[in-house]
Amino acid sequence: MCTFLTYQKLFHLISLGYNYTPSELVFGTLLRSFSQYRRLPCQPRFCDVELCQYSVRLALQGHDILMATMLNGAAIMDGALLLIASNESCPQPQTSEHLAAVEIMRLKHIIILQNKIDLIQESVAINQHESIQKFIQGTIADGAPVVPISAQLKYNVDVVCEYIVNKIPIPVRDFVAPPNMIVIRSFDVNKPGAEVDDIKGGVAGGSILRGVLRVGQKIEVRPGITTKDENGGVKCTPIFSRIVSLFTEANELQFAVPGGLIGVGTTIDPTLTRADRLVGQVLGEVGELPDVFVELEVNFFLLRRLLGVRTKGSEKQGKVSKLTKSEVLMLNIGSMSTGARVIAVKNDLAKLQLTTPVCTSKGEKVALSRRVEKHWRLIGWGQIQAGVVIDIPQAA
Repeated sequence: MCTFLTYQKLFHLISLGYNYTPSELVFGTLLRSFSQYRRLPCQPRFCDVELCQYSVRLALQGHDILMATMLNGAAIMDGALLLIASNESCPQPQTSEHLAAVEIMRLKHIIILQNKIDLIQESVAINQHESIQKFIQGTIADGAPVVPISAQLKYNVDVVCEYIVNKIPIPVRDFVAPPNMIVIRSFDVNKPGAEVDDIKGGVAGGSILRGVLRVGQKIEVRPGITTKDENGGVKCTPIFSRIVSLFTEANELQFAVPGGLIGVGTTIDPTLTRADRLVGQVLGEVGELPDVFVELEVNFFLLRRLLGVRTKGSEKQGKVSKLTKSEVLMLNIGSMSTGARVIAVKNDLAKLQLTTPVCTSKGEKVALSRRVEKHWRLIGWGQIQAGVVIDIPQAA
């Protein structure tokens, strides 16, 4: 029997995890990374240290049952590291599925890491490198660098840092538009037994897509609290609050800009942010957030074959069947995972009724997953063309 602590240790990556990785340049040649930025002691070997890039690393799971978590995290990434084990054949089912997800999320900057290189012979590593090149041919990762590494022994980690700094460009950011932040984690930072006067508001963690957030600024979170009216219709009440603190790692900020991950301290009731209850919501300036949809019309594209399912021997992956009326899918829109029932299908257009309202915009990409053998499998993607919008109460 597992204790709760053991359970946490075994399954600590079920939730989306992230940490900060400053890359430091030493003598202009060697790049090293640290869990947080700090001044290095001056030693003969490391005298001149320059901060090259302050990046955030997202821990996205490769396990098949955690595909939705991976898609949620991919919504805010600028690039991706595709990790492939050297002591296994390539591609594994989940590798194919994750690469398809990367294409759906429009991630153009990819670095492939051939890990566990210390466990195999050189000839095996060369053969697998050829298999990787064949696997990525014709995909969005075609031409991506393949770096042999050993994470345990730290082999070539400096090369990976160099590729991150030099090959993944920093995107152009919009600092002028009204702020818009995707929430990927939310917390209650109060300890059990805290006095009433010491209770702090909830914290939302995520990435700012555009605009600037400032301490003291009034904010809105959509869709907010979802309920049903007397007729069974969906009703959304946005959460209005104020920013009381901004943090990135242990650094307190007065304002936060797009890029990286930000913790936003608010005056929201902590019971609403506890245990990631705000995941999938959108935080931003009052009255400037996108509409909230309960139905979507999606122009979709289905994959030819089912990815992520193990096959025996030379058996091919099963084909992806067409969408059928009344079937239930899982949609990933930004960091929101929600169920959707197919109301109607015509050619490559589908009308979907959502189980949870979503704050999104026309033109946004949607990942489509279907239940196959008790697991959600990625079957395609779509683009929002239209939908049914519900009325949102305005701030008083």
